[in-house]
Amino acid sequence: MPLRKPDKDLFANSTMTFGEHLEELRKCLWKSVVALVVCTCIGLIPMVSGAVVAMVQTPLEHALATYYESDTTERAQEIAAAQRPDGELPPDEADRIARFIDENHLLMEEVLVNPDWILHELRRHDPARFGGDPAAADAAPMPTSREDLVPMLLFHPTGDDPRVRTKSLAVQEPFMIYVKASLLVGVLLASPYVFYQIWSFVAAGLYPREKHYVHVFLPFSLGLFLAGAALAFFFVFEPLLLFLFSFNRSLGIETEPRITEWMHFMLLMPLGFGVSFQLPLVMLFMERIGVVTISSYLKQWRIAVLVIFIAAMILTPSSDPYSMLLMAFPLTALYFGGVLLCKHMPRRRSPFDEA
Repeated sequence: MPLRKPDKDLFANSTMTFGEHLEELRKCLWKSVVALVVCTCIGLIPMVSGAVVAMVQTPLEHALATYYESDTTERAQEIAAAQRPDGELPPDEADRIARFIDENHLLMEEVLVNPDWILHELRRHDPARFGGDPAAADAAPMPTSREDLVPMLLFHPTGDDPRVRTKSLAVQEPFMIYVKASLLVGVLLASPYVFYQIWSFVAAGLYPREKHYVHVFLPFSLGLFLAGAALAFFFVFEPLLLFLFSFNRSLGIETEPRITEWMHFMLLMPLGFGVSFQLPLVMLFMERIGVVTISSYLKQWRIAVLVIFIAAMILTPSSDPYSMLLMAFPLTALYFGGVLLCKHMPRRRSPFDEA
């Protein structure tokens, strides 16, 4: 069979040396760093960084509020049940208490008071209403035992409770948070340009007829990265925090979240999710350069799923089973999505394959 004449541009990039590839990589890295620095300077604006700090604290504050409100609900139901003759609270009454605390976002505090002191102060401030002569009233007697004190329940808004707010335990922590928030803004703003530089470097080693794939991969890669980061921020953080807080309740340990540790945790997990969501593109790239075939992906899917779970355990900063599963399940779906992507975007055959 006669050979087809290859296209003129088939080996257009074959003359690029290894040094030229390194030079192209250096240019892409330098442009990416400059873009990151410029966007980070935008994040240094106090109004921008302040909004970012308030935004990143939202999942933690919501999780803390839910955690302490659940404790308040359980304690209020126990007190209400203890006041009933049979010691049992009807389900409708328990639901009413839970709705009251949840809808009004209240936390309960139980304190012990001396009823004699309260009565004395009420008579002193409003004798006409509570009776008695405040000038002749003697001081309330000091309680002699715990039985002289009466438990009283006080409710206050959840947002006013210091336990639901992050804390700074070092002088330099607010400044470091300010810098990290600016860096986060820089990464988000510069990510489209950085991804463009990455795919430009990849395109430098492609044939001219294949370079159009960069225009497909670039928005696809950026979209996958943002989807992974959004999944971590909106759907993973709060359930994960409630899962971790459950160990505080079971072990009787009070939680005191620090803003520095939370910022570190918050930066790493969306980054890990965003990078891991590039899996379909990596699979397509490996298939496109001939390292792996579609049949190999399908044949070794069990091993691939095992590797995905191990990678999810490594990429999640807390290394807990909850966050690992929340990352591993979407990655498993993306693995099979990558197989479909390879199938619907088959690798171009070389003109010499027929020979």
